[in-house]
Amino acid sequence: MTTNSGTRVNKNIILTISTVTAFILPFLVASVNVALPTMGREFNMEAVTMTWVSTSYFLAIAIVQVPFGRLSDIFGRRRLFILGLVISTLGSFLGGFANSITVLLIARVLQGLGSGMTFNNSVAILTSVFPGKERAKALGISQSGTYLGLSLGPLFGGFLTETFGWQSIFLISGGLGVMLVIMVFVGLKAEWREAQGEKFDIKGSIAYVIGIALFMYGFSSLPSLTGIVLFVFGTAGLILFVWLESRADSPIFNLSLFRNNRVFIFSNIAALITYISTFAMNYLLSLYLQYINGYTPQTAGLILIMASALMTTFTVISGFISQKKDPRAVATIGMAVDSIACIMMIFLGVNTPLWYIILALAIYGTGIGLFVSPNTNIIMSSVENKVLGVASGILGTMRTAGMMLSMGITMILFSVYIGQAEITSEYYPDFLSSVRVGFIIFSVFSIGGVVAQMVARNRDKKESKP
Repeated sequence: MTTNSGTRVNKNIILTISTVTAFILPFLVASVNVALPTMGREFNMEAVTMTWVSTSYFLAIAIVQVPFGRLSDIFGRRRLFILGLVISTLGSFLGGFANSITVLLIARVLQGLGSGMTFNNSVAILTSVFPGKERAKALGISQSGTYLGLSLGPLFGGFLTETFGWQSIFLISGGLGVMLVIMVFVGLKAEWREAQGEKFDIKGSIAYVIGIALFMYGFSSLPSLTGIVLFVFGTAGLILFVWLESRADSPIFNLSLFRNNRVFIFSNIAALITYISTFAMNYLLSLYLQYINGYTPQTAGLILIMASALMTTFTVISGFISQKKDPRAVATIGMAVDSIACIMMIFLGVNTPLWYIILALAIYGTGIGLFVSPNTNIIMSSVENKVLGVASGILGTMRTAGMMLSMGITMILFSVYIGQAEITSEYYPDFLSSVRVGFIIFSVFSIGGVVAQMVARNRDKKESKP
C-alpha cells in the first residue's frame, strides 16, 4: 500500500507495531496496580495518595490526547508517535529510580503524556492503512495486544514485585519502550499528514488543557472545598473550550463530528460510560485480594489474569464477528454482559468465595472483549481520513475520561469512608463499604450505558430507512 506521501508501507509491519504498542501501555498499568500496596507501604502512602499513582497517569493522557491528535494530523502521525514513545520510555526509567512519592508521580505523568500521544497515533495509522473490510479484523488483532498486556501485567507485576521489587516493573517497561522505538525507526518509514498546512488552534488547546486538568483534579478531590472550587473552574474552562472551538477555523476538537454524526457521538458516549463503570474494577479487586484476603501480589495477579485473558480472546473474536454482523449489536451485548459483572461485585465481603470472584472477572472480561473492538471500528469508520487523528484523540479522551472518572469516584469514596489514612486492618470494614458503594454506582452507569447504546442503534436504524 502507498501513503499520501507516496511511500509504500507494509501493513503487517504496521499491525505488529500497533499491537506491541497496545501491549506495553496496559501492561504497565496492570502491573503497577498489583504493586500499589507494596509501594504504599514503602512510602507510607495514604489511601487517596496511593490512588493518585494510577490517576495521575490517566490525567496526563487526557490532557494531551485531543490537542496532539490534531497536531499529528498536521505535522505527521509517525513523528508524534515516536515523540510519545520517547517521553513514555523516559518516564518509565525515571519511575524505576524513584526514591520519593514526588518523583514517582512525576514519572507517572511523563508516562501518561507519552502514552496519550502514542496510543492516538497507533490507532490513527492503523485505520489509515487498512481499508473498511479489513479494518475490524486489524483493530481486533491490535487491541488484543491491549488485553494481553492487561493479562500479563498482574501476573508479571506480582512476580517482579516479590522477586526484584516494584522498581523492576518500570525498568522493564522502559526496556520495552526502547525496543519499540527501534522497531518504529526500522519498520515504519512512511508518514501521514492528511491535514498538512492547516492551522493549529492554540487558544482552544490552552483552554482544553487547563479545563480538563482542573475538572479531573477537582473531581478526584471531592467532596473537599478545594475540590469543589477546582471542579467548578474546570467545568467553566471546558465550556469556554467548547465556545472557542465552535468559532475556530481549524479546531482541535471538531464539534461537527458530533453535530452531524449520530453514530460517532453515541459510540463515544458508550465508550465513556463503559470505562466509567468498569475501569476501577481491577484496581479495587487488587486491593481487596491483598488486604482482605491476604494474598501476595503474585497470587492476586494470577487471579486477576482471568478477566484480561478473556478480554484478549474476545477482542479478536469480536473483531471478526463485527465484520459480518452489526457491530453496534455486538457492542451492546458486551455492555450488557459487563453490567452483570458490576452487579455481582456489589456483594463482595470478607467471606466471599474465590470461585465467585473468578466468575465475575470472567464475565467482566468477556463483556469488555465484546465491546471494545466493534466500538472502535464504528467510530473510526464514521469519519474522513483527514480527521482520523482528531477522531482517535476524541475516542482516546472518552476512554481516558472514563478511566479518570472511575478512579475519581473511587478516590471520593476512599476520602469519605477512610479519609487521610493508610488501609490498615482497623479500616478494612470501611474499605469494604467503599468498594460495595462503588460497585453500586458503577452498576447504575453500566445499565445506563446499555440503554444509551440501544437507543443509539434504534435511532441509527430509523435514519437509515428510505
